[in-house]
Amino acid sequence: MAVKSVSIRIEQEMLDKLSYVAEYEGRSLNSHILVLIRRDIQNFEKTWGPITGQIGKDVNVKPSKHSPV
Repeated sequence: MAVKSVSIRIEQEMLDKLSYVAEYEGRSLNSHILVLIRRDIQNFEKTWGPITGQIGKDVNVKPSKHSPV
């Protein structure tokens, strides 16, 4: 699996607090963000079912709240 890099814009206070939580949990900031992303995907799939198939690079839209992906 290829590893990609993502840049985000985040308020300094939020970044400081997130860094604090990451350090408290014994993780780097990057590792902690990955934990949060995995948790969010698991929660989504628990509600809507597995995300399957190819997801095109042009997909950047919010799915309907009433239909599974």
